[in-house]
Amino acid sequence: MNTENKYQKLALSLLFDAVGYVSYVVPGLGELFDVVWAPASAYLMTKMYKGNKGKIAAAVTFIEEAMPGLDIIPTFTLMWLYTHVFSSSNKPKKTIEV
Repeated sequence: MNTENKYQKLALSLLFDAVGYVSYVVPGLGELFDVVWAPASAYLMTKMYKGNKGKIAAAVTFIEEAMPGLDIIPTFTLMWLYTHVFSSSNKPKKTIEV
């Protein structure tokens, strides 16, 4: 993956997490917004991250957005960090010298 695409995903992750915080702006309407945003965010997560990793992240995102009080968790940004910073597949392989 090229660096530009990597940082575009970071920008989208920050944007989508900010959209998830909208439910805190207008009390009462937030729950209605979450009914729409929970499936939409899960769908977006599957489009951003393919395979089982994306499906698991989508399920976590859906639950996080659907449950009251959990909207504060930045799941898109955490997934980006997991994928691009903490994932072992992105780290160089160590060679053992004998």
